[in-house]
Amino acid sequence: MSGTSHPVATIEDLGRFAGQTVELRGWVHNRTSKGKLHFVTLRDGSGFCQCVLKKNQVGDELFEEIGGASQESSIVLSGEVREDERAPGGFEVSVCGGRVMQSTEEFPISPKEHGADFLLSRRHLWLRSRRQWAIMRVRSAIMFALRRFFDERGFVCIDSPIFTPSACEGTSTLFEVDYFDEKAYLTQSGQLYAEASAMAFGKVYTFGPTFRAEKSKTRRHLTEFWMLEPEVAYAELEDVIQLAEDMMVSVVGEVLERRRTELDVLERDISKLEAVKGGFPRITYDDASKMLLENPEIEFIEGDDFGAPHEEFLASQHEQPLVITHYPKAVKAFYMKEAPDDPTRVLAMDIIGPEGAGELIGGSQREENLQVLLDAIAKHELPMEEFEWYLDLRRFGSVPHGGFGLGLERLVRWITGVEHIRETSPFPRMMTRIRP
Repeated sequence: MSGTSHPVATIEDLGRFAGQTVELRGWVHNRTSKGKLHFVTLRDGSGFCQCVLKKNQVGDELFEEIGGASQESSIVLSGEVREDERAPGGFEVSVCGGRVMQSTEEFPISPKEHGADFLLSRRHLWLRSRRQWAIMRVRSAIMFALRRFFDERGFVCIDSPIFTPSACEGTSTLFEVDYFDEKAYLTQSGQLYAEASAMAFGKVYTFGPTFRAEKSKTRRHLTEFWMLEPEVAYAELEDVIQLAEDMMVSVVGEVLERRRTELDVLERDISKLEAVKGGFPRITYDDASKMLLENPEIEFIEGDDFGAPHEEFLASQHEQPLVITHYPKAVKAFYMKEAPDDPTRVLAMDIIGPEGAGELIGGSQREENLQVLLDAIAKHELPMEEFEWYLDLRRFGSVPHGGFGLGLERLVRWITGVEHIRETSPFPRMMTRIRP
C-alpha cells in the first residue's frame, strides 16, 4: 500500500529507525495547531507518537488536509524519526509527506468524561482510547506469558469442549442451550476434560472461554471469561501450589519487562508488582477463619466459604498473593480429595490477590479413589450416568493428580490495577449487557 520508498514502521519500533525517514500508518488520536505548525498524536495500535508538520515542509494541500482531520481520522505520514526525551516513547516524527485516508467528523468519544454505560455501549470505539489500549496490551502479554510458561515446562495444550452434557459443580449457574434433541450447557470449566487429557499426556493445560450464569453485578464478575486450567498426573496438593506460585511469579515478571510503558499509562504502582518474588504466605482455612472471627468489623460464620470482604481482609495482611488451603469439604466441589488427617477438609487451595484482587486461582488435588468419588457424586445428587466417562479415569490407571483454574480477567484486573473487571475484556459480557 505504500506510495513511497520509505520503510513502513510501527510506533513501538521507532527506536530502530532513529535518523531515518519512515512511513507510519494510523489514526489521529489528538491534534493541536499553532500558526503554521500541526502537532498530531498518531496512534497505530502499537503505540502513540507525536508527529510535527510544518507548512513550509509539507506544502499547503497536506497542511490543510491535516488541519481538517479530527479525532480518529485515518492518515498515513512520512517523516524523519528523531529522538526527543519529552515526546511519548522518546521519539517524534518530523513529517515531510503523507495523505489523509478518511477524515472523520464528530467521533462519539471525546476527551471529556463519559459515563460507564455510554462507553460500554460504544465499546467497539472505546477500545481505541489510550487507557483501553494499555489494558488490552497487558492482557495480550499475560496470555503470551502464560502459554510460554507451560509450553516451556513440557505441558501440552488440549482444548476442552464448550458444549457439555453435564456440569462440574451442578447446573444452577450454567447457561442451558438446545443441542438438537437434548439439553446441553455452556461450560463453566474445562477441568474434568483436562483430567482425562492429563491421563493421556501427563501434563496438560486448557485455555479458553468459560461461562457462569451467576446473577452478580460486582466489579469482579463476568458471565463470559477466559480460564487457564493446568492438570498434572502424579501430583499432590503441594505440587499444585508450587506450580501456581511459579506461574504467577513468571507472568508478573514478564509483564513488568514487556509492558512497562502500558503500566505507566495506567499509572500502576509498579512496586506492588515488583514485590511478587515467590515464597507466597500460606495459611489454612481454620487459621483464616480465626482471623475473621477475631475481627469485630467483619461478619463471618465459621464453616462458610469466604466472600469478597473476607478475602480482601485476609489478603491485606500481605504484600504477595496469599495461599489458603484445607477448606471444609461441605463448601467445595465433589472431585476434591479428602484430607487424610481430617475427612471434613479437602486438599484444596485458593490464591487470593493483594490490593482487593480477590480469588485469582482455585485448585486442588483430585480424588483418585473410585468408591470415594462414587459416594461424592451420589451425595451431591449429580446424574451418575453423565459421569461414567469421568469415572473411567479412576477405573483404568488411576493416580494422584491435581490442578487449578486461573481466571484471566481477574489476573488482568489485578496486574493493571483497574477497578472494574469489565475493562479487562475486549467485549465484556455481564448480567445486564450482551451488546455490542
